[in-house]
This record gives sequence, structure tokens and C-alpha cells, in this order.
Amino acid sequence: MELRGKVSVITGAGSGIGAASARAFAAEGARVVVADLNGAAARAVAAEIGGLAVAVDVRRQADVDALVAAARDACGPIDVFFSNAGVANGSDPLDTPLEVWQQQWELHVMAHVHAVRAVLPEMLARGSGYLIQTASMAGILTAQGNCPYSATKHATVGLAEWLSITYHERGVRSSLLAPLGVRTPMLGDTGSPFARLAAGPIREPEEVARMVVDAVREERFLILTDPIAQKWIEQKAFDPERWLRGMRRLQARLEEESG
Repeated sequence: MELRGKVSVITGAGSGIGAASARAFAAEGARVVVADLNGAAARAVAAEIGGLAVAVDVRRQADVDALVAAARDACGPIDVFFSNAGVANGSDPLDTPLEVWQQQWELHVMAHVHAVRAVLPEMLARGSGYLIQTASMAGILTAQGNCPYSATKHATVGLAEWLSITYHERGVRSSLLAPLGVRTPMLGDTGSPFARLAAGPIREPEEVARMVVDAVREERFLILTDPIAQKWIEQKAFDPERWLRGMRRLQARLEEESG
């Protein structure tokens, strides 16, 4: 799909990958709706690219429905919905409050479901559309130190795969963004605990946004941000027991470093 002239909604677009993607989509000629829980941040990005800003809590179906209605009224039928909002708080399942589990479930799973329910019927009716979900390599492999993030991102992957299998031949394309570390507010600076756990190279949001644009143009499902990620996926699939042993060794090293 070429993005020129396409009405594109991006959530979590007030910063990080979402903001960079809003700029990249606009540079391709898309009409971009910048959606974020932080309305001021959304308005700043929208003003920069000449887009529409909408404050939205993607955990709520009513909010997502209102976002879609506002986008449709201002710009026309939605061609692309990029469901990108997320958080990374959490740790061990014994230490993480249930409220954090619920928050991540709502953001990393139900927010995508809300978006699908809001835009998929009209996409199927016209036989075209594009759904993009942001997961993480934590959803394909895992992430040490953050069980809720890994578990809910695995669910994101499962949902995206199901959508691609079920609706591709009916004209609705799907892509899954599964980045390694990206220099965003979620990651923090390079000395933060989350950055320390990030495996592989840390990319800039603009690099990742370019990869998303390329994947949409090619209608490619899986968007990885570094070739090493493909190698790790293959290693896990080829010999999961060996992969688990390696991950346990890495876990032990991280625990030793943290004292």
C-alpha cells in the first residue's frame, strides 16, 4: 500500500515511535490523525505535520470509537490504523500489582481489539484497509525482568497473526512491529534499568518509523528492527530447550549484576 492520500490513525503518537511514524507517514503524503492520551503532546505533533490531534484513552472502547468517528468526520474513511500505544512497567508476577497486569492487558491487547472492532467492518465492506500493531521482541522471545510486558506482548503477536491469516484474502493487510530497543521515553536513557535489559542495538524512533513505512509499502507482516532478531527467532524455533538454557544463563548474569 502506498500511503499518499491515505487516512492514517496512529495511537501513542505524542512521542517515540508513534510521533516519528506520524511524521514519516505525513512525509509520504498520508493524512495523519495523531492520537495520544496526552492531548498536548498529540496537538504538538499534529501542528508540526498538519494533522488532526485527538486525545484518547485507548483502553476504552468508547474512546476508540470516538477517535474513529472524529477521524472519519474530518478526513474520511480510515485506510490505516496503527495501534501503537503501550507501557513497560511491571516486574516479577509475585511483585507486580494486579492493577499493573490489568493496565498492560488493556493497553497491549484490548486496545488493539477496540481498534479492530472500530475500523475492520468498513475495511471489509470496501475490501481494503491496513492494521498495524506494535508488539515487541518480548512478544516473540521474552524480556527478562518484566513478566506482564512479555505476556501481554505475546498476546499482541497472537492477535496480529490471527488477523493476517483471517482477513488478508479479504483485502485487509496486517503488519506487526516487533522492535528491539528503541530510544523512546519508555526505554529511558541508556543507563536506565529497561535500557540495560534491552538486547541488541538501540534504534532511533525515526529509523523504526522508516521501517514501518517500507513494510506497509511492501505489505509485509513482520517488522523487525535488526537482522539479529531474525537469527534469535530461528534459534528459538529450531531448539527451544537450548534457547531456554541460554535465556536462563542471561537471567542469572543480570541477577548477579543487580546484586
